[in-house]
Amino acid sequence: MEREAQLLCAAGGFGRARRLLAAASWLPCVALGLALSSEPLLTARPAHHCRPDPALLPPSLRALRGPALLGASVPRLGPARAPSPCLLLRYPVPGARPSSAPAPSGTRPCTRGWLYTLPAAGLLRSPVTQWDLVCEDSWKVPLEQMCHFLGWLLGCVLLGTGCDRFGRRAVFVVSLVLATVLGASEALAASFYALLALRFLHGGTLAGAFLALYVARLELCDPPHRLAFSMGAGLFSVAGTLLLPGLAMLVQDWRLLQGLSALVTGLLLLFWGFPALFPESPCWLLATGQVAQASRILWHFAEASGVDPEDSSSEENSLATELAGLSAGSTQPQYHSILGLLHTRTTWRSGLILGFSSLVGGGIRASFLRSLVPSEQAFYLPYFLEAGLEATAIVLLILTADRCGRRPVLLLGTMVAGLASLLLLAGAQYLPGWTTLFLSVLGLLASQAVSELSVLLAAEVFPTVIRGAGLGLVLGAGFLGRATAPLTDIHGRRGFFLQHVVFTSLAILILLCVLLLPETRGQELPQSLEDADRLQRSPLLLGCPHQDHLPLLLPSRSE
Repeated sequence: MEREAQLLCAAGGFGRARRLLAAASWLPCVALGLALSSEPLLTARPAHHCRPDPALLPPSLRALRGPALLGASVPRLGPARAPSPCLLLRYPVPGARPSSAPAPSGTRPCTRGWLYTLPAAGLLRSPVTQWDLVCEDSWKVPLEQMCHFLGWLLGCVLLGTGCDRFGRRAVFVVSLVLATVLGASEALAASFYALLALRFLHGGTLAGAFLALYVARLELCDPPHRLAFSMGAGLFSVAGTLLLPGLAMLVQDWRLLQGLSALVTGLLLLFWGFPALFPESPCWLLATGQVAQASRILWHFAEASGVDPEDSSSEENSLATELAGLSAGSTQPQYHSILGLLHTRTTWRSGLILGFSSLVGGGIRASFLRSLVPSEQAFYLPYFLEAGLEATAIVLLILTADRCGRRPVLLLGTMVAGLASLLLLAGAQYLPGWTTLFLSVLGLLASQAVSELSVLLAAEVFPTVIRGAGLGLVLGAGFLGRATAPLTDIHGRRGFFLQHVVFTSLAILILLCVLLLPETRGQELPQSLEDADRLQRSPLLLGCPHQDHLPLLLPSRSE
């Protein structure tokens, strides 16, 4: 680890070249934020009801038009409101005793389809309205949402492993190519099931691009700047989320929106597909023994930062000297598998804890959103509220995670999310409305912070040789948690209470486990599995001279 740090320092440190590349990696996050947040837009359910069928009405009512026709046909709009908008009123059968004012005797299913009284989240045409995914077919909407999140999960796991085997740049470019093709194919989907499969695959490719970009950016930064540049990318992703509804209202059709998303992804490939804007990570090249390729990139960094690679006038050796010494003992590239974690003493434990933390942060936010906005028809309020709180959580992390440390902030965020969820679960029926609102907003803010910090801490804990695969597992756990929300919607939210109980319990249990995590603030990124095992737990309280050895837990040998 010290040798790689010396090479990066000799190449100009975190100079102009690396700063510009790290900052340039923020712009693709806008496009990735657009793609990830398109799911609520494509599956928003507009207000709907049965299309009136005058042929089913008594002769005395067939001349009705407008609201009067709806009042005589659809129970939901009549004086006796029915629980479902997918029913028509049933009148006495022909041949019954005539009446000047016939009264309905029950309800029957729709015969002419549905009318949508409001466009879905600003879109005149969406998959829901095009294929009538309402009433008896409404279960297909959460199925599509769940498949999209599971696609992100699969992409994080598989392409994260590819980052460690083929490199960050290769996975990023291939993922963008596939994402562009699949995004354009989505816009041409001829059926719902074709769209379902394409959304699954598209999510996986976007996950690969996001993961490769995140890891490459982190490995470009030095310890004092890792948090700021990682969280800055998160703010750009939120900007893409906030831009999406405006684009949806502009194009007025979901197919055009998907085509526009594919076009933006193609533009990313046009610019960030070149090595000048997205070079291979020199940290990964050095960690895997590819010294020749790393030499060319480090030489370019040194020249772009105004450093003479051959100047050895300083106390430290020049870049040329350091590279010559490293090349003398270089061998064939050595790649590592995620299964190498099984042979570590503490790194596997940290990865497991952060995976559960990410799972809780991704899954528990649905409970807070439903407490805030219980109506199924609401869209804009939860959409913009979640995006705004995510930006707030990122700003709070920028202000606190370097000052107080990653582990204390993660502990505080998990504690706040767990307690807020526990109070809502136990006393939602007895608490005043403003208290429920405050707890929901606070819990949602904390869960967003827990998700963001779990990903950052995982990227700093896992060594370079398996950072892509390890971070992919932690990110995938977060998407698995998010996929549980639409899973309960398939059965009409009948499992929502149980889901709330499970995630609340996990949040309380994670509190004890967070104490076992190492503190990575201000430390160099570990390069090998041995370096990662040397990361130690720091004291929670300032001024404590020794690290905290928790009761009933034996310290590892390296500690």
